[in-house]
Amino acid sequence: MQTAIGQPNFISILFFGIFIFFTLMVTYWAAKKTKTAAEYYAAGRTVTGFQNGMALAGDYMSAASFLGIAGMVSLKGYDGMIYATGWLVGWPALMFLIAEPLRNLGKFTFADVVAFRLKQTPIRIAGAIGGILVVLAYTIAQMVGSGSLIKLMFGIPYEAAEIIVGCVMLAYVLFGGMLATTWVQIIKACLLLFGVTVLLFLGLAKFGFNPGNVYGAVQNLPQIGDEMLRPGGLVTNPLDAISLGLALMLGLLGLPHILMRFFTVPNAQEARKSVAYATTFIGYFYCIIPVVGFMAAVLVGKDLIAKVDKGGNMAALLLSELLGGTPFMGFIAAVAFATILAVVAGLTLAAASALSHDIFMSVFRKGQASEAEQVKIARIAVVIFGIVAILLGILFKGQNVAFMVGLAFAIAASGNFPALFLSIVWKKYTTAGAVASILIGSVSATVLIILSPTVWVDVFKFKEAIFPLKNPAIVSMTLSFICGIVASYMFPDKEAEQKFEDEKLRTYLGVGAE
Repeated sequence: MQTAIGQPNFISILFFGIFIFFTLMVTYWAAKKTKTAAEYYAAGRTVTGFQNGMALAGDYMSAASFLGIAGMVSLKGYDGMIYATGWLVGWPALMFLIAEPLRNLGKFTFADVVAFRLKQTPIRIAGAIGGILVVLAYTIAQMVGSGSLIKLMFGIPYEAAEIIVGCVMLAYVLFGGMLATTWVQIIKACLLLFGVTVLLFLGLAKFGFNPGNVYGAVQNLPQIGDEMLRPGGLVTNPLDAISLGLALMLGLLGLPHILMRFFTVPNAQEARKSVAYATTFIGYFYCIIPVVGFMAAVLVGKDLIAKVDKGGNMAALLLSELLGGTPFMGFIAAVAFATILAVVAGLTLAAASALSHDIFMSVFRKGQASEAEQVKIARIAVVIFGIVAILLGILFKGQNVAFMVGLAFAIAASGNFPALFLSIVWKKYTTAGAVASILIGSVSATVLIILSPTVWVDVFKFKEAIFPLKNPAIVSMTLSFICGIVASYMFPDKEAEQKFEDEKLRTYLGVGAE
Protein backbone atom coordinates (compact mmCIF):
# COMPACT_ATOMS: atom_id res chain seq x y z
CA MET A 1 0.00 0.00 0.00
CA GLN A 2 1.28 3.45 -0.99
CA THR A 3 0.45 6.17 1.53
CA ALA A 4 0.18 9.96 1.21
CA ILE A 5 1.05 10.41 4.91
CA GLY A 6 4.18 12.53 5.16
CA GLN A 7 3.36 14.75 2.15
CA PRO A 8 1.29 17.96 2.20
CA ASN A 9 -2.36 16.97 1.85
CA PHE A 10 -4.73 19.56 0.30
CA ILE A 11 -7.90 17.84 1.60
CA SER A 12 -6.73 17.75 5.23
CA ILE A 13 -5.57 21.39 4.98
CA LEU A 14 -9.03 22.33 3.60
CA PHE A 15 -10.92 20.49 6.39
CA PHE A 16 -8.52 21.93 8.93
CA GLY A 17 -9.21 25.45 7.59
CA ILE A 18 -13.01 24.95 7.68
CA PHE A 19 -12.85 23.69 11.29
CA ILE A 20 -10.66 26.60 12.41
CA PHE A 21 -12.96 29.13 10.66
CA PHE A 22 -16.15 27.81 12.29
CA THR A 23 -14.64 27.50 15.75
CA LEU A 24 -13.18 31.02 15.58
CA MET A 25 -16.68 32.28 14.66
CA VAL A 26 -17.98 30.48 17.78
CA THR A 27 -15.21 32.16 19.79
CA TYR A 28 -16.19 35.59 18.43
CA TRP A 29 -19.82 34.94 19.45
CA ALA A 30 -18.76 33.66 22.91
CA ALA A 31 -16.42 36.62 23.51
CA LYS A 32 -19.40 39.01 23.33
CA LYS A 33 -21.13 37.05 26.11
CA THR A 34 -18.07 36.69 28.37
CA LYS A 35 -17.68 39.60 30.78
CA THR A 36 -17.75 38.31 34.39
CA ALA A 37 -15.52 35.76 36.14
CA ALA A 38 -18.41 33.23 36.29
CA GLU A 39 -18.93 33.62 32.51
CA TYR A 40 -15.20 33.26 31.81
CA TYR A 41 -14.52 30.23 34.05
CA ALA A 42 -17.93 28.51 34.03
CA ALA A 43 -19.87 29.81 30.97
CA GLY A 44 -22.22 31.63 33.38
CA ARG A 45 -23.48 28.19 34.58
CA THR A 46 -25.85 28.13 31.58
CA VAL A 47 -24.74 24.86 29.92
CA THR A 48 -27.42 22.10 29.89
CA GLY A 49 -26.76 18.51 30.98
CA PHE A 50 -26.82 17.24 27.38
CA GLN A 51 -24.48 19.99 26.12
CA ASN A 52 -22.10 19.42 29.03
CA GLY A 53 -22.20 15.66 28.40
CA MET A 54 -21.14 16.25 24.78
CA ALA A 55 -18.44 18.72 25.89
CA LEU A 56 -17.17 16.26 28.54
CA ALA A 57 -16.95 13.58 25.85
CA GLY A 58 -15.14 16.07 23.59
CA ASP A 59 -12.74 16.96 26.41
CA TYR A 60 -12.02 13.33 27.30
CA MET A 61 -11.73 11.66 23.88
CA SER A 62 -8.21 12.96 23.33
CA ALA A 63 -5.62 12.18 20.66
CA ALA A 64 -4.24 9.52 23.02
CA SER A 65 -7.68 7.85 22.95
CA PHE A 66 -8.30 8.12 19.21
CA LEU A 67 -4.85 7.68 17.65
CA GLY A 68 -3.10 6.01 20.60
CA ILE A 69 -5.50 3.15 21.43
CA ALA A 70 -6.11 2.25 17.76
CA GLY A 71 -2.32 2.15 17.27
CA MET A 72 -1.70 0.20 20.46
CA VAL A 73 -4.29 -2.46 19.55
CA SER A 74 -2.98 -2.72 15.97
CA LEU A 75 0.58 -3.40 17.20
CA LYS A 76 0.15 -5.02 20.65
CA GLY A 77 -3.24 -6.68 20.22
CA TYR A 78 -5.54 -7.55 23.12
CA ASP A 79 -3.61 -5.62 25.82
CA GLY A 80 -4.16 -2.31 24.01
CA MET A 81 -7.80 -2.63 25.14
CA ILE A 82 -6.72 -2.06 28.79
CA TYR A 83 -6.59 1.66 28.00
CA ALA A 84 -10.04 1.69 26.37
CA THR A 85 -11.56 -0.15 29.36
CA GLY A 86 -9.67 1.79 32.02
CA TRP A 87 -10.55 5.20 30.59
CA LEU A 88 -14.23 4.22 30.37
CA VAL A 89 -14.89 2.60 33.77
CA GLY A 90 -13.99 5.74 35.73
CA TRP A 91 -17.20 7.45 34.58
CA PRO A 92 -19.71 5.56 36.80
CA ALA A 93 -17.41 6.26 39.79
CA LEU A 94 -17.36 9.94 38.82
CA MET A 95 -21.16 9.98 38.59
CA PHE A 96 -21.87 8.32 41.95
CA LEU A 97 -18.97 9.63 44.07
CA ILE A 98 -17.96 13.07 42.85
CA ALA A 99 -20.32 14.83 40.38
CA GLU A 100 -23.06 16.00 42.77
CA PRO A 101 -20.85 17.07 45.75
CA LEU A 102 -18.45 18.78 43.34
CA ARG A 103 -21.21 20.86 41.72
CA ASN A 104 -22.79 21.81 45.06
CA LEU A 105 -19.57 22.67 46.91
CA GLY A 106 -17.38 24.21 44.22
CA LYS A 107 -17.19 27.50 42.41
CA PHE A 108 -14.56 27.32 39.65
CA THR A 109 -11.90 24.71 40.60
CA PHE A 110 -11.61 21.40 42.51
CA ALA A 111 -9.56 23.24 45.20
CA ASP A 112 -12.81 25.12 46.08
CA VAL A 113 -14.29 21.78 47.18
CA VAL A 114 -11.27 20.64 49.24
CA ALA A 115 -10.93 24.09 50.84
CA PHE A 116 -14.66 24.38 51.67
CA ARG A 117 -14.26 23.66 55.42
CA LEU A 118 -10.45 23.72 55.68
CA LYS A 119 -7.90 26.56 55.80
CA GLN A 120 -7.90 28.33 52.44
CA THR A 121 -4.28 29.37 51.79
CA PRO A 122 -2.38 26.05 52.24
CA ILE A 123 -5.09 24.08 50.38
CA ARG A 124 -5.16 26.55 47.46
CA ILE A 125 -1.37 26.45 47.06
CA ALA A 126 -1.20 22.63 47.30
CA GLY A 127 -4.26 22.24 45.00
CA ALA A 128 -2.76 24.56 42.38
CA ILE A 129 0.56 22.64 42.46
CA GLY A 130 -1.21 19.26 42.12
CA GLY A 131 -3.54 20.57 39.39
CA ILE A 132 -0.81 22.23 37.33
CA LEU A 133 1.44 19.11 37.50
CA VAL A 134 -1.42 17.02 36.04
CA VAL A 135 -2.30 19.60 33.40
CA LEU A 136 1.33 20.06 32.30
CA ALA A 137 1.91 16.31 31.89
CA TYR A 138 -1.35 15.97 29.91
CA THR A 139 -0.65 19.07 27.80
CA ILE A 140 2.84 17.94 26.77
CA ALA A 141 1.37 14.67 25.40
CA GLN A 142 -1.27 16.57 23.39
CA MET A 143 1.19 19.19 22.09
CA VAL A 144 3.77 16.62 20.95
CA GLY A 145 0.98 14.58 19.32
CA SER A 146 -0.35 17.63 17.48
CA GLY A 147 3.11 18.67 16.27
CA SER A 148 3.81 15.18 14.90
CA LEU A 149 0.38 14.98 13.23
CA ILE A 150 0.59 18.39 11.47
CA LYS A 151 4.19 17.76 10.44
CA LEU A 152 3.09 14.50 8.75
CA MET A 153 -0.14 15.89 7.23
CA PHE A 154 0.99 19.34 6.06
CA GLY A 155 4.70 18.75 5.46
CA ILE A 156 5.74 21.73 7.63
CA PRO A 157 8.46 21.82 10.33
CA TYR A 158 7.53 20.45 13.76
CA GLU A 159 8.31 23.75 15.54
CA ALA A 160 6.01 25.72 13.20
CA ALA A 161 3.26 23.15 13.83
CA GLU A 162 3.58 23.65 17.61
CA ILE A 163 3.29 27.44 17.26
CA ILE A 164 0.15 27.11 15.03
CA VAL A 165 -1.55 24.82 17.59
CA GLY A 166 -0.62 27.12 20.47
CA CYS A 167 -1.85 30.30 18.76
CA VAL A 168 -5.24 28.84 17.68
CA MET A 169 -5.83 27.36 21.15
CA LEU A 170 -4.92 30.71 22.77
CA ALA A 171 -7.49 32.47 20.56
CA TYR A 172 -10.28 30.17 21.83
CA VAL A 173 -9.45 30.45 25.51
CA LEU A 174 -8.23 34.03 25.66
CA PHE A 175 -11.32 35.61 24.13
CA GLY A 176 -14.15 33.09 24.52
CA GLY A 177 -13.31 31.49 27.88
CA MET A 178 -15.34 28.46 28.96
CA LEU A 179 -18.29 29.18 26.62
CA ALA A 180 -16.10 29.05 23.50
CA THR A 181 -14.17 26.04 24.84
CA THR A 182 -17.47 24.19 25.53
CA TRP A 183 -18.77 24.69 21.98
CA VAL A 184 -15.40 23.78 20.40
CA GLN A 185 -15.53 20.53 22.42
CA ILE A 186 -19.15 19.84 21.36
CA ILE A 187 -18.33 20.39 17.65
CA LYS A 188 -15.23 18.20 17.96
CA ALA A 189 -17.16 15.39 19.76
CA CYS A 190 -19.78 15.31 16.95
CA LEU A 191 -17.06 15.23 14.25
CA LEU A 192 -15.09 12.51 16.04
CA LEU A 193 -18.11 10.25 16.68
CA PHE A 194 -19.24 10.69 13.05
CA GLY A 195 -15.71 10.02 11.71
CA VAL A 196 -15.09 6.82 13.70
CA THR A 197 -18.61 5.52 12.90
CA VAL A 198 -18.00 5.93 9.14
CA LEU A 199 -14.54 4.34 9.55
CA LEU A 200 -16.11 1.37 11.40
CA PHE A 201 -18.80 0.80 8.74
CA LEU A 202 -16.35 1.08 5.84
CA GLY A 203 -14.09 -1.43 7.61
CA LEU A 204 -16.85 -3.86 8.58
CA ALA A 205 -18.04 -3.86 4.93
CA LYS A 206 -14.81 -5.78 4.18
CA PHE A 207 -15.77 -8.40 6.80
CA GLY A 208 -19.46 -8.92 5.92
CA PHE A 209 -20.56 -6.50 8.70
CA ASN A 210 -19.63 -9.11 11.32
CA PRO A 211 -17.11 -8.10 14.03
CA GLY A 212 -16.52 -11.82 14.68
CA ASN A 213 -14.99 -12.08 11.19
CA VAL A 214 -12.53 -9.29 12.13
CA TYR A 215 -11.24 -11.34 15.08
CA GLY A 216 -11.17 -14.47 12.90
CA ALA A 217 -9.01 -12.61 10.38
CA VAL A 218 -6.70 -11.41 13.20
CA GLN A 219 -6.28 -15.01 14.40
CA ASN A 220 -5.36 -16.10 10.85
CA LEU A 221 -2.53 -13.53 10.56
CA PRO A 222 0.71 -15.47 9.90
CA GLN A 223 3.01 -15.93 12.94
CA ILE A 224 1.38 -13.24 15.13
CA GLY A 225 -2.35 -14.14 14.97
CA ASP A 226 -2.67 -16.06 18.24
CA GLU A 227 -0.45 -13.58 20.13
CA MET A 228 -2.64 -10.64 19.07
CA LEU A 229 -5.70 -12.12 20.81
CA ARG A 230 -3.88 -13.18 24.00
CA PRO A 231 -3.12 -10.97 27.03
CA GLY A 232 0.53 -10.19 27.76
CA GLY A 233 1.49 -8.22 24.64
CA LEU A 234 1.78 -4.92 26.51
CA VAL A 235 1.55 -5.65 30.25
CA THR A 236 3.16 -8.88 31.50
CA ASN A 237 3.23 -8.15 35.25
CA PRO A 238 -0.22 -8.54 36.97
CA LEU A 239 0.69 -5.86 39.55
CA ASP A 240 1.52 -3.46 36.71
CA ALA A 241 -1.87 -4.20 35.11
CA ILE A 242 -3.69 -3.42 38.39
CA SER A 243 -1.63 -0.24 38.91
CA LEU A 244 -2.31 0.97 35.35
CA GLY A 245 -6.03 0.16 35.73
CA LEU A 246 -6.23 2.13 39.00
CA ALA A 247 -4.50 5.14 37.42
CA LEU A 248 -6.77 5.13 34.34
CA MET A 249 -9.98 4.66 36.35
CA LEU A 250 -9.41 6.88 39.39
CA GLY A 251 -7.18 9.40 37.60
CA LEU A 252 -10.34 10.63 35.86
CA LEU A 253 -11.72 11.68 39.28
CA GLY A 254 -8.75 14.02 39.76
CA LEU A 255 -8.33 15.60 36.29
CA PRO A 256 -8.80 19.39 36.79
CA HIS A 257 -10.03 20.08 33.23
CA ILE A 258 -12.75 17.39 33.57
CA LEU A 259 -13.82 18.38 37.10
CA MET A 260 -14.03 22.03 36.02
CA ARG A 261 -16.78 21.18 33.54
CA PHE A 262 -19.23 20.43 36.39
CA PHE A 263 -19.27 24.11 37.38
CA THR A 264 -20.77 25.07 33.99
CA VAL A 265 -24.19 23.46 34.67
CA PRO A 266 -26.92 25.21 36.73
CA ASN A 267 -27.39 22.48 39.40
CA ALA A 268 -26.44 19.00 40.65
CA GLN A 269 -29.25 17.31 38.68
CA GLU A 270 -27.78 18.61 35.40
CA ALA A 271 -24.30 17.55 36.62
CA ARG A 272 -25.53 13.95 37.01
CA LYS A 273 -27.27 14.08 33.62
CA SER A 274 -24.09 15.34 31.96
CA VAL A 275 -22.11 12.33 33.30
CA ALA A 276 -24.81 9.94 32.05
CA TYR A 277 -24.68 11.46 28.53
CA ALA A 278 -20.86 11.61 28.56
CA THR A 279 -20.63 7.92 29.61
CA THR A 280 -22.95 6.95 26.72
CA PHE A 281 -20.94 8.82 24.06
CA ILE A 282 -17.56 7.77 25.47
CA GLY A 283 -18.69 4.14 25.91
CA TYR A 284 -19.78 4.00 22.26
CA PHE A 285 -16.44 5.51 21.18
CA TYR A 286 -14.32 3.09 23.25
CA CYS A 287 -16.27 0.09 21.94
CA ILE A 288 -15.41 1.11 18.36
CA ILE A 289 -11.72 2.05 18.72
CA PRO A 290 -10.29 -1.44 19.53
CA VAL A 291 -12.20 -2.89 16.52
CA VAL A 292 -10.64 -0.13 14.34
CA GLY A 293 -7.21 -1.13 15.69
CA PHE A 294 -7.71 -4.83 14.86
CA MET A 295 -9.04 -3.95 11.37
CA ALA A 296 -5.92 -1.82 10.77
CA ALA A 297 -3.70 -4.78 11.80
CA VAL A 298 -5.45 -7.03 9.22
CA LEU A 299 -6.03 -4.62 6.31
CA VAL A 300 -3.00 -2.29 6.57
CA GLY A 301 -0.53 -4.65 8.25
CA LYS A 302 1.65 -4.20 11.33
CA ASP A 303 4.83 -3.63 9.28
CA LEU A 304 3.51 -0.53 7.45
CA ILE A 305 1.87 0.86 10.64
CA ALA A 306 5.17 0.56 12.55
CA LYS A 307 7.17 1.94 9.58
CA VAL A 308 5.09 5.17 9.35
CA ASP A 309 5.12 5.69 13.14
CA LYS A 310 6.85 3.25 15.50
CA GLY A 311 4.27 3.93 18.22
CA GLY A 312 1.47 3.01 15.80
CA ASN A 313 -0.23 6.42 16.16
CA MET A 314 -1.06 6.65 12.44
CA ALA A 315 -2.93 3.29 12.30
CA ALA A 316 -6.40 4.92 12.18
CA LEU A 317 -5.25 7.36 9.47
CA LEU A 318 -3.69 4.58 7.35
CA LEU A 319 -6.90 2.56 7.64
CA SER A 320 -9.04 5.58 6.65
CA GLU A 321 -6.77 6.14 3.60
CA LEU A 322 -7.08 2.50 2.55
CA LEU A 323 -10.89 2.46 2.94
CA GLY A 324 -11.88 5.97 1.79
CA GLY A 325 -8.88 7.30 -0.12
CA THR A 326 -6.99 10.55 0.51
CA PRO A 327 -10.16 12.71 0.99
CA PHE A 328 -11.42 10.53 3.87
CA MET A 329 -7.95 10.39 5.41
CA GLY A 330 -7.86 14.20 5.15
CA PHE A 331 -11.15 14.43 7.04
CA ILE A 332 -10.00 11.97 9.77
CA ALA A 333 -6.68 13.87 10.13
CA ALA A 334 -8.56 17.17 10.54
CA VAL A 335 -10.81 15.50 13.16
CA ALA A 336 -7.71 14.23 15.01
CA PHE A 337 -6.33 17.76 14.97
CA ALA A 338 -9.66 19.19 16.20
CA THR A 339 -9.48 16.60 19.00
CA ILE A 340 -6.11 17.90 20.15
CA LEU A 341 -7.14 21.57 19.93
CA ALA A 342 -10.31 21.06 21.99
CA VAL A 343 -8.48 19.11 24.71
CA VAL A 344 -5.59 21.61 24.92
CA ALA A 345 -8.12 24.46 25.21
CA GLY A 346 -9.76 22.72 28.20
CA LEU A 347 -6.37 22.04 29.81
CA THR A 348 -5.26 25.66 29.37
CA LEU A 349 -8.43 26.97 30.99
CA ALA A 350 -7.93 24.58 33.95
CA ALA A 351 -4.32 25.74 34.41
CA ALA A 352 -5.31 29.41 34.12
CA SER A 353 -8.06 29.01 36.72
CA ALA A 354 -5.61 27.34 39.15
CA LEU A 355 -3.13 30.22 38.72
CA SER A 356 -5.63 33.09 38.75
CA HIS A 357 -8.53 31.88 40.96
CA ASP A 358 -6.66 29.65 43.45
CA ILE A 359 -3.35 31.52 43.75
CA PHE A 360 -3.90 35.19 42.80
CA MET A 361 -7.51 35.69 43.90
CA SER A 362 -7.69 33.45 46.97
CA VAL A 363 -4.11 33.57 48.31
CA PHE A 364 -2.82 37.04 47.36
CA ARG A 365 -6.03 39.06 47.24
CA LYS A 366 -8.00 37.05 49.86
CA GLY A 367 -11.04 37.07 47.55
CA GLN A 368 -11.07 40.88 47.22
CA ALA A 369 -10.92 41.71 43.50
CA SER A 370 -13.36 43.16 40.98
CA GLU A 371 -14.91 41.02 38.21
CA ALA A 372 -12.88 42.88 35.55
CA GLU A 373 -9.64 42.28 37.44
CA GLN A 374 -10.39 38.56 37.87
CA VAL A 375 -10.99 38.11 34.12
CA LYS A 376 -7.86 40.16 33.29
CA ILE A 377 -5.67 38.01 35.56
CA ALA A 378 -7.23 34.83 34.09
CA ARG A 379 -6.32 35.99 30.57
CA ILE A 380 -2.74 36.80 31.60
CA ALA A 381 -2.50 33.29 33.12
CA VAL A 382 -3.81 31.82 29.82
CA VAL A 383 -1.06 33.58 27.82
CA ILE A 384 1.66 32.42 30.27
CA PHE A 385 0.47 28.82 30.19
CA GLY A 386 0.00 28.88 26.39
CA ILE A 387 3.62 30.00 25.85
CA VAL A 388 4.88 27.35 28.32
CA ALA A 389 2.82 24.67 26.48
CA ILE A 390 4.36 25.64 23.10
CA LEU A 391 7.91 25.61 24.54
CA LEU A 392 7.39 22.23 26.27
CA GLY A 393 5.92 20.78 23.06
CA ILE A 394 9.09 21.82 21.20
CA LEU A 395 11.37 20.62 24.04
CA PHE A 396 9.83 17.11 24.12
CA LYS A 397 9.99 16.69 20.33
CA GLY A 398 10.37 13.05 19.31
CA GLN A 399 9.78 11.66 22.82
CA ASN A 400 7.46 8.76 23.46
CA VAL A 401 4.44 10.60 24.85
CA ALA A 402 2.50 7.56 26.10
CA PHE A 403 4.25 7.83 29.49
CA MET A 404 3.15 11.50 29.73
CA VAL A 405 -0.55 10.55 29.54
CA GLY A 406 0.09 7.75 32.05
CA LEU A 407 1.91 10.26 34.28
CA ALA A 408 -1.00 12.72 34.12
CA PHE A 409 -3.48 10.04 35.21
CA ALA A 410 -1.11 8.67 37.89
CA ILE A 411 -0.59 12.16 39.40
CA ALA A 412 -4.34 12.88 39.28
CA ALA A 413 -5.17 9.52 40.93
CA SER A 414 -2.45 9.94 43.57
CA GLY A 415 -2.64 13.64 44.44
CA ASN A 416 -6.01 15.16 43.58
CA PHE A 417 -8.42 12.21 43.91
CA PRO A 418 -7.60 11.15 47.53
CA ALA A 419 -7.85 14.76 48.79
CA LEU A 420 -11.12 15.39 46.94
CA PHE A 421 -12.68 12.10 48.07
CA LEU A 422 -11.63 12.31 51.75
CA SER A 423 -12.67 15.98 52.06
CA ILE A 424 -16.21 15.03 50.92
CA VAL A 425 -16.73 11.82 52.94
CA TRP A 426 -14.53 11.97 56.08
CA LYS A 427 -15.44 14.23 58.99
CA LYS A 428 -11.98 14.13 60.66
CA TYR A 429 -10.08 15.18 57.53
CA THR A 430 -7.94 18.26 58.24
CA THR A 431 -5.92 20.88 56.39
CA ALA A 432 -2.65 19.07 57.23
CA GLY A 433 -4.13 15.82 55.86
CA ALA A 434 -5.26 17.45 52.61
CA VAL A 435 -1.91 19.18 51.98
CA ALA A 436 -0.06 15.90 52.75
CA SER A 437 -2.37 13.92 50.39
CA ILE A 438 -1.98 16.33 47.47
CA LEU A 439 1.78 17.04 47.72
CA ILE A 440 3.03 13.57 48.72
CA GLY A 441 0.72 11.86 46.18
CA SER A 442 1.64 14.19 43.29
CA VAL A 443 5.39 14.30 44.00
CA SER A 444 5.75 10.54 44.68
CA ALA A 445 3.86 9.70 41.45
CA THR A 446 6.12 12.04 39.44
CA VAL A 447 9.36 10.73 41.02
CA LEU A 448 8.36 7.05 40.67
CA ILE A 449 7.44 7.52 36.98
CA ILE A 450 10.91 9.03 36.37
CA LEU A 451 12.52 6.02 38.15
CA SER A 452 10.27 3.50 36.30
CA PRO A 453 11.23 1.51 33.15
CA THR A 454 9.15 3.93 31.01
CA VAL A 455 11.53 6.86 31.62
CA TRP A 456 14.67 5.48 33.34
CA VAL A 457 15.24 2.78 30.67
CA ASP A 458 13.27 3.94 27.57
CA VAL A 459 14.14 7.66 27.73
CA PHE A 460 17.34 7.93 29.82
CA LYS A 461 18.70 4.62 28.39
CA PHE A 462 19.89 3.17 31.72
CA LYS A 463 20.11 -0.64 31.80
CA GLU A 464 17.76 -1.24 34.73
CA ALA A 465 14.95 0.77 36.33
CA ILE A 466 15.15 1.73 40.03
CA PHE A 467 11.34 1.35 40.44
CA PRO A 468 10.03 -1.86 38.77
CA LEU A 469 6.44 -0.86 37.83
CA LYS A 470 5.67 1.12 34.66
CA ASN A 471 2.80 2.97 36.34
CA PRO A 472 3.20 3.92 40.03
CA ALA A 473 -0.46 4.58 40.97
CA ILE A 474 -0.86 1.51 43.22
CA VAL A 475 2.07 2.75 45.38
CA SER A 476 1.69 6.55 45.17
CA MET A 477 -2.11 6.56 45.62
CA THR A 478 -1.89 4.25 48.66
CA LEU A 479 0.83 6.51 50.08
CA SER A 480 -1.37 9.58 49.51
CA PHE A 481 -4.34 8.05 51.40
CA ILE A 482 -2.13 6.85 54.29
CA CYS A 483 -0.34 10.21 54.65
CA GLY A 484 -3.65 12.12 54.49
CA ILE A 485 -5.21 9.95 57.23
CA VAL A 486 -2.10 9.94 59.49
CA ALA A 487 -1.59 13.73 59.17
CA SER A 488 -5.29 14.32 59.98
CA TYR A 489 -4.97 12.29 63.22
CA MET A 490 -1.66 13.99 64.13
CA PHE A 491 -3.00 17.52 63.58
CA PRO A 492 -6.75 17.45 64.41
CA ASP A 493 -8.96 20.45 63.52
CA LYS A 494 -12.15 20.86 65.59
CA GLU A 495 -13.40 23.76 63.43
CA ALA A 496 -13.19 21.64 60.27
CA GLU A 497 -15.14 18.83 62.03
CA GLN A 498 -17.89 21.26 63.10
CA LYS A 499 -18.20 22.62 59.55
CA PHE A 500 -18.64 19.08 58.17
CA GLU A 501 -22.38 19.07 59.07
CA ASP A 502 -22.90 22.35 57.13
CA GLU A 503 -20.93 20.86 54.25
CA LYS A 504 -23.17 17.75 54.23
CA LEU A 505 -26.30 19.91 53.86
CA ARG A 506 -24.80 21.67 50.86
CA THR A 507 -23.30 18.47 49.42
CA TYR A 508 -26.50 16.43 49.33
CA LEU A 509 -29.28 19.05 49.28
CA GLY A 510 -27.55 21.82 47.36
CA VAL A 511 -28.44 24.43 50.02
CA GLY A 512 -26.38 27.57 49.27
CA ALA A 513 -24.78 26.14 46.10
CA GLU A 514 -23.59 28.79 43.62
